[in-house]
Amino acid sequence: MNRFLWPLGIFIVLAGFLFAGLYLNPREVPSPLIGKPAPAFTVAQLGEQGKMFSPTDMKGKVWLLNVWASWCVACRQEHPLLVELGKSGVVPVVGLQYKDEPEAGLAWLREHGNPYVLSAQDRDGRVGIDFGVYGVPETFVIDRNGIIRHKHIGPLTPERLRDEVLPRVRELEAS
Repeated sequence: MNRFLWPLGIFIVLAGFLFAGLYLNPREVPSPLIGKPAPAFTVAQLGEQGKMFSPTDMKGKVWLLNVWASWCVACRQEHPLLVELGKSGVVPVVGLQYKDEPEAGLAWLREHGNPYVLSAQDRDGRVGIDFGVYGVPETFVIDRNGIIRHKHIGPLTPERLRDEVLPRVRELEAS
């Protein structure tokens, strides 16, 4: 009798964990990078022959890093919001073109508008891996000292921008 209770008990525990997992939001995966320096990298700028970009170029500024790609359907969804944000000048937005061809990215920005102060190329995805990117789009809020303060997985919505991202940016600019 005992030999049947152990497997049944293990099954019930595992089923409980799986059931609890149904109520978790995959967009709320905590990032181990929050509160830590943004990974160091130097990559070519998109469309700027010979120019490079590194997060140290943004030292002293609160800024957003938006990971995007021309092949990304969800990026198309959030892009008009980013264009508005870029025009507003509220916060500098740097694009990180992820696993994409430069020509495709430039054509995409010409067609849909360019919200970025610049876009950096991550053709092989190594920078994305260092940032713990699960997929595109993802957006990071980075403070004046280069510390990651917030990560948003998936397309930004007006509500998320208004309620999460911009308040965090204002808080960081005030400190």
